[in-house]
Amino acid sequence: GPPAGPGAQAQSPGPGAFDLGAQSGRWAAFQERHRLSCEEAARLLLDAYEYRGLVKHTGGCHCGAVRFEVWASADLHVFNCNCSICTKKQNRHFIVPASRFKLLKGADNLTTYTFNTHCAQHTFCKTCGVQSFYTPRSNPDGYGIAPHCLDDGTVQSIVTEDINGKEWEKAVKEHKTIKDMSKP
Repeated sequence: GPPAGPGAQAQSPGPGAFDLGAQSGRWAAFQERHRLSCEEAARLLLDAYEYRGLVKHTGGCHCGAVRFEVWASADLHVFNCNCSICTKKQNRHFIVPASRFKLLKGADNLTTYTFNTHCAQHTFCKTCGVQSFYTPRSNPDGYGIAPHCLDDGTVQSIVTEDINGKEWEKAVKEHKTIKDMSKP
């Protein structure tokens, strides 16, 4: 269009756009230097802010059909539960809020097993049978992630806590922090 004259109004950003003010040059240079789209640069900024102190772990099942990413500490607090199913599956897991978990691929390759209260959703790969994550009964608003299904390189340490799932109600009632582990 024609150049704006002295009395012209500044164009306000459209829906979804935002005014970066004095940072717009720096933002453009950052995008160019790292060859990022505006969305990719915004995602980096949002992740850095929302997931401070956390690292992005990636993982999945054995055959690779199911892949996910999860934001959690590099130092994992893993539960070793002795309930009937965790014992049979050797289901050691750490708990994260649903907002920190993203299934990257394989939704159509997952199947779910439930029993007893049908609250826990034991999801596993239809091809290789590996449960890399599931929805625990203790935290139906989050995910239990199998640390042994994470890719190498992002876990710094693992502290394992035994939990007496044979007496599930008592164990969860007495545990001081488990219910909060799925809260953002």
